[in-house]
Amino acid sequence: MTDNETEPTLAVKIGTIALTFAAGWVAQKALALVWKQVTGKDAPNKPDDPELDLVQATVFAAVAAGTAMFAKRMAAKGAHRAAARIAARSAARSAA
Repeated sequence: MTDNETEPTLAVKIGTIALTFAAGWVAQKALALVWKQVTGKDAPNKPDDPELDLVQATVFAAVAAGTAMFAKRMAAKGAHRAAARIAARSAARSAA
């Protein structure tokens, strides 16, 4: 490994971006499905909708932000794990 192991490699950065987009999409779909099952209404997607209650909008925004942060952290963690596995395999092949 390099001397500066805290510096993310290009592969980790690209993997993190790709996994973040995928995780965000999945989280958005899951949140919309759960919201519909719990409230019986579609998930709010227009903040200026006059029928949208302030409490409902605030709760949805908080839940969506939390879900997005969770998805981003899990994607970053997965990208780091995958990069570490790839680096370990590469190092093992070079040593052999």
